[in-house]
Amino acid sequence: MSKEESSTREFEGNAKIGKVLKNMAAITLRPEDFSSPISLQMALSRMYESLMKIFESGGPKPRYVAEVRFTDDLGNTVSFAVDLGEEIPPFTKDKVKARIIVQLYEEE
Repeated sequence: MSKEESSTREFEGNAKIGKVLKNMAAITLRPEDFSSPISLQMALSRMYESLMKIFESGGPKPRYVAEVRFTDDLGNTVSFAVDLGEEIPPFTKDKVKARIIVQLYEEE
């Protein structure tokens, strides 16, 4: 099946636009970080080290992102982020509509 022989599905959703500090993404907590007091201490140390590296490299860099949400064919809410860059997006509102196109095809 080539790209011409594909299955395409289109979804409608919503997006919320906001500003994030891009290099702060390394600072995360995972569910297993709360499994014990030692795991939490190790996670806090990891976060502290990441913060120190960010500030040593010139500080956090702001970027605009859109958090896109839609409901899939099984009724599950799907959420993902789209990086819109460093410039203010050309929208008048922070909540906009989103069109998600999924194309399935086999590679040769």
